[in-house]
Amino acid sequence: MAEDAEDTKVVVRNNGPLRIEGDNITIADETGKVWGLAGRKIISLCRCGCSNNKPFCDGAHNRVGFMSECAASELAPPKPKV
Repeated sequence: MAEDAEDTKVVVRNNGPLRIEGDNITIADETGKVWGLAGRKIISLCRCGCSNNKPFCDGAHNRVGFMSECAASELAPPKPKV
C-alpha cells in the first residue's frame, strides 16, 4: 500500500523513543495548546520519562539504560459500550 503525502507513521523504537513521521504533524498538550515544530516532518517522543525536553526525546534513554522492546501485534477488538 502506498503512503499518501498526508499519512503519518509512528515507529516504536526498541529501547528508545516513539518516532513520528509525516507531513502535517501536530502535537498538543491536554489543554489543546500546540507545540511549534518548526516544519519538522520527523520528531521523536520520549518513552523513558527522563528527557529534559518532554515530550520530545533528548537521548536520555541511552543515559538511563531504558529497556523496552515492542513487536507489532494485533489489538483485541474494543469492548462494546453498555
